Amino acid sequence: MLNAFTCVNGQPNRLALGADDRALTEASWIDLVSATPEEVERVQRVTGLQVPSEAELSEIETSSRLATRHGALYLSMPMLSVTGGVRVVSIGFVLSPDRLITIRFAPSRSFEEYAEQLPRGETVNKAAPHIFVGLMEAIVDRQADALEQVRADLDAISRRIFRRGTLEYGGRKEEDAMLRDILTQLGRIGDLISYIRESEVGAARIVPYVESMTDEWMPRDLCSRLRTLRRDIESVSDFDTHLNDKLQFMLDATLGFINIAQNNVIKVLTIASVAGIPPVLIAGIWGMNFKNMPELELPWGYPLAWCVIILSGVIPLLIFRWRKWI
Repeated sequence: MLNAFTCVNGQPNRLALGADDRALTEASWIDLVSATPEEVERVQRVTGLQVPSEAELSEIETSSRLATRHGALYLSMPMLSVTGGVRVVSIGFVLSPDRLITIRFAPSRSFEEYAEQLPRGETVNKAAPHIFVGLMEAIVDRQADALEQVRADLDAISRRIFRRGTLEYGGRKEEDAMLRDILTQLGRIGDLISYIRESEVGAARIVPYVESMTDEWMPRDLCSRLRTLRRDIESVSDFDTHLNDKLQFMLDATLGFINIAQNNVIKVLTIASVAGIPPVLIAGIWGMNFKNMPELELPWGYPLAWCVIILSGVIPLLIFRWRKWI
């Protein structure tokens, strides 16, 4: 899909693209979304700029993600996408003084929402840098919103982990199910945080590079916005680190509760085996069929045997209770 935008008298305007290239020639921002080879060839012919492929945008080397060719900046970064499941997709920017080309291969809420409220540049020539900076601000805002939602989710999970009364009201079975569910949720949140982190690193590389390479033609009013954007990226990165630490703490706590639950099961089995050994031993001794056993002739031998067996099982339990092992 091919979208084009321009600014007329300081007002944003979405262009209606026809069969000819006149409207595309006037565009300050060209947005390629899963573009066909014909659309890519058309944009390259009209603008004279190279449109990177998805494989090129997916390169992880800094030299591949940040490059300058013939006066235009070729930039790429990973970005979070929730279409078809949470994942990271590569997006690209081709920025020149008078035109911005964006290349993406999945829908993006940041781009779509920003397209509905384009920044108001003063002239067509100044529209491309303004649009680029505005897009980067929208992407960073989207990252911050995602992290705020992650914090809310982690707070809710924390209350579930450390609440009291789970065993009292639900029992061991409900606690086990809750802990398994929490582990699954923490795993999904961990993936989300790592995806956001990738996007943050990409944005943190792009902004200083653009500042250094566009000093001659970047509008002065955008320099302060770029500096603010860089500080915003740093603050989002710090918050991401905090959430990652909190996630690790909650994961350790959950695994600790699981270990405690397993230890309790082992403890019950151990106590049962220890308490059951004396009765089994006594019953085994008195159950032997030797001829000379004095207790066999006692009229009260049977109740005596029962009393000894019961006491031999209860006494270890009382000792465990007294030592506060149970």
